[in-house]
Amino acid sequence: MTTPPKFTTLGCRLNAYETAAMQELSEQAGVDNAVIVNTCAVTAEAVRKARQEIRKLRRENPDATLIVTGCAAQTEPETFAAMEEVDQVIGNTEKMQAETWQSIAKGPDFIGETEKVRVDDIMSVTETAGHLIDGFGRHRAYVQVQNGCDHRCTFCIIPFGRGNSRSVPAGVVVEQIKRLVGRGFNEVVLTGVDLTSWGADLPGEPRLGDLVMRILKLIPDLPRLRISSIDSIEADENLMAAIATESRLMPHLHLSLQAGDNMILKRMKRRHTREDAIAFCQEARKLRPDMTFGADIIAGFPTETEEMFENSLRMVTDCDLTWLHVFPYSPRPGTPAARMPQVNGKAIKSRAARLRAAGKTQVQTHLAAQIGRTCEILIETPRLGRTEQFTEVHFDTDLPEGQIIRAEITGRTESHLLGLPLHLG
Repeated sequence: MTTPPKFTTLGCRLNAYETAAMQELSEQAGVDNAVIVNTCAVTAEAVRKARQEIRKLRRENPDATLIVTGCAAQTEPETFAAMEEVDQVIGNTEKMQAETWQSIAKGPDFIGETEKVRVDDIMSVTETAGHLIDGFGRHRAYVQVQNGCDHRCTFCIIPFGRGNSRSVPAGVVVEQIKRLVGRGFNEVVLTGVDLTSWGADLPGEPRLGDLVMRILKLIPDLPRLRISSIDSIEADENLMAAIATESRLMPHLHLSLQAGDNMILKRMKRRHTREDAIAFCQEARKLRPDMTFGADIIAGFPTETEEMFENSLRMVTDCDLTWLHVFPYSPRPGTPAARMPQVNGKAIKSRAARLRAAGKTQVQTHLAAQIGRTCEILIETPRLGRTEQFTEVHFDTDLPEGQIIRAEITGRTESHLLGLPLHLG
């Protein structure tokens, strides 16, 4: 009797996409009795959690082949190779290759005869991985259109886990989304590591806005298109035009802001200023009044004073951010920021808590403003869906998963809206 491989995903949505692709590759290869951990390297805490998860999975699966992959495996292969719980470490390029899974399918004896670490130089990769899966999940499909990053923010290890930026050609993206729509998906999300750099390595150097416009023009049957985290300073003219004119482009943008103080932004080696971020949010909301923003913000970056932190805290209201991802700074070995004067740990924790509190207040304001409105909601589970602004809505009756329904917002809790379906049947 065979035992299907078990996958654990840590970190970002792109990792989840790639886990789905690995599942397909492992099934095609006939991998049996294996546990695969797809790791994240965004913070030192993420690596610690990966090691903790590996030990737990080994205790639960003593006889399985345990394989570690993902960004932490790419940046710190020796860390995981040294763990007695781990049988093999494979890199971010190798995990997307069919031959990797074919060798794993031959069993632990074969792996024992090969190198325990199979991690090549990610910077030598010049193309996106050949895998293209037709979505995952039952309600929303994610399409990877870009990988890697050419920027070198001083706090970030991710370029060394993902390599340089490379793009999937527009024609390939359009054909994949057509297949997804044909399979019944009503919402597609474009994902990448540095999404707004899409196209810079393609002939003619198209921009992300060109891709968005092309998708919406060539796939009129696609009800909803989302774009994931963007760098607002790279937003191009066509992207802003799409925000203004294309109702099928969802009014929700997650921004890679990181800080709201100009000196800290400079020390982070970011390419935007505080004023740039505020101007972008004002312009986007002017073009699309129902636009909502999420944002990544780091608390306690090296050298951050209380005054500098207050500038970041004010950004929450200055940009009218709703969905915050707050990261207490932790040094990543090998990054320039790790060598800068560090902020006291208690101060970092306190600042992160204050940012989260500000974010919670923003969420409450947003939720209260939705009561009484009629919204288009994509149903994710029988009693849960999300509005166009990505706000969670709960229902007290079962609804068809994957469908977009109209509903009246009748109330709210601390974290989500309450909805009443309209015109079902």
